Amino acid sequence: MKDKSYFRKNSDSAKGKIYLLPQLLTTASLFSGFYSIVSAINGHFFHSAVAIIIAGIFDGMDGRVARMTRTTSHFGMEYDSLCDLVSFGVAPALLAYQWTLHPYGRYGWLAAFLYVATTALRLARFNSQASSGSGKTFVGLPCPAAAGMIATSVLFCLFLEIKGSVKDVAMLILVYILSYLMVSSYRYLSFKHPETTKAKTFQALVAMVLVIMVVATEPQITLFILGVIYVSSGPANRIKGFLKKEDKKEIKDKEVEI
Repeated sequence: MKDKSYFRKNSDSAKGKIYLLPQLLTTASLFSGFYSIVSAINGHFFHSAVAIIIAGIFDGMDGRVARMTRTTSHFGMEYDSLCDLVSFGVAPALLAYQWTLHPYGRYGWLAAFLYVATTALRLARFNSQASSGSGKTFVGLPCPAAAGMIATSVLFCLFLEIKGSVKDVAMLILVYILSYLMVSSYRYLSFKHPETTKAKTFQALVAMVLVIMVVATEPQITLFILGVIYVSSGPANRIKGFLKKEDKKEIKDKEVEI
């Protein structure tokens, strides 16, 4: 999910306006999400997972285009949230249900519903947040990242031909974990406003090229690994911060004793 603070900054002056280019990209994201739903219903799970990833790419593009062309609007913010619910809420939930969860009966579709509900809550909370934030972090796991984790998990299992109860149980647990992380208070890094000085621009470009090369080697594996790292970063940062506080507390206690 993108940083929508840029929509709110110009919401008063641009309220009611509809700009074509950003909305076309948002519609492309919605189309990809809908195609994912159709593919999952037809049992084409590989195509369904890829469509969710493509939806995430379009979702990241529309906000940047709106900022670059100064075509942000309140309409765009609302339209984007509705499309996100379909592409990153309903589509991955249906993919997970059709792929592995349906044998669990009621527990399976309840898990899928929980994922959709927490996605809606995540979007509602994000839209209601004040625009005074720094935009460097997200509170809770972003919806596109959660959807991407489900999609890459499907691709990973299909690539390695992982079958049976291990796959089914792992996906059921993953859906519950992602549902919790989306509405949690864990902070996740936002890449919408990367701050790089001119001296570091070249290094950042080289790093991006290396990342693309690594991903291109075996996308089904590398995308899954990157997803796991990002999803785990929220709880990891919380634990790291807690340990730092404990260390500072111990240092203060020792100073008092001295």
